Amino acid sequence: MTAAPHTGTRIRETKQDRIFNFCNTVFWVIVLLIVLYPLWLIIVASVSDPDAVLAGKVFLWPVNFSTMGYDAVFQYSELWGSYLNSIFYTLVGGGLSVFVTMMAAYALSHRFSGKKFVNLAITFTMFFSGGLIPIFLNVRDLGLYNTRTVMILINLVSVWNLMVARTYIQSSIPYEMYEAATIDGADHFTYFFRCVLPLSGTILAVLAVYYGVARWNDYFTGLVFLRDRTKFPLQTVLREILASLSVGNSDTFFEAYADNLGGLQEALRKAEVAKYCCIVVSTVPCVVLYIFMQKFFVKGVMIGSLKG
Repeated sequence: MTAAPHTGTRIRETKQDRIFNFCNTVFWVIVLLIVLYPLWLIIVASVSDPDAVLAGKVFLWPVNFSTMGYDAVFQYSELWGSYLNSIFYTLVGGGLSVFVTMMAAYALSHRFSGKKFVNLAITFTMFFSGGLIPIFLNVRDLGLYNTRTVMILINLVSVWNLMVARTYIQSSIPYEMYEAATIDGADHFTYFFRCVLPLSGTILAVLAVYYGVARWNDYFTGLVFLRDRTKFPLQTVLREILASLSVGNSDTFFEAYADNLGGLQEALRKAEVAKYCCIVVSTVPCVVLYIFMQKFFVKGVMIGSLKG
């Protein structure tokens, strides 16, 4: 005779529970609106008439719908070249970062003499560095200055991401699997490529997002280590455009349009809207990446919360 399956009793909500849930929902809806409104304002301002934007008439909906800003951005050849550069740096640099991070995490997940010292030395770099000038001198002496290679090799590995990946391997892939693989004649490389990587889909996706977004948003590396403007990433060019707008001079972006669009005044009108269009264009890849990878984030955060 088998026992009847246990059916849990439903806990009834009290009046205090309902009040708390209502207040909690209202609070987070307000927080959500506060976060989303600036993003929405950028989108509607990018398709509004420049005069309405300058007059402060754009709040919730586009005013006098216009694609003038996007037309100006799409005609800016340097921006498109930097866009392609950022895609290259993100794909190549991000992929190499994920691969190197996983290899280092695999090594740190094993037992070896001096492991505590190696962990300490790696963790030390999270809080202390040699400074910008020594790094710049090293890059110059290595022949990497003003090359695309420096955009890929600089900040190749994040120590935080390395620790998260190491914790994932230690907690999700049992060490006994490695022992079984060695009995079958597998070495470290065989075990890493045929066992560890296929079982690390979650952490690979998380690392790809973390490194991809960091690479895509990096403007400082190009600002310091690149001189050739044809090698600039998108964010460096975008920063120059926004900086020129903020100080009100006629450099870079303004000069590109002053001669062709009837003078500096027309260029100023276009640039006021174009800065919003640049933000929209530059953030689209990150938003798409987050949408496709969001299911991995919860597990990735939990991995980082574990000890070890």
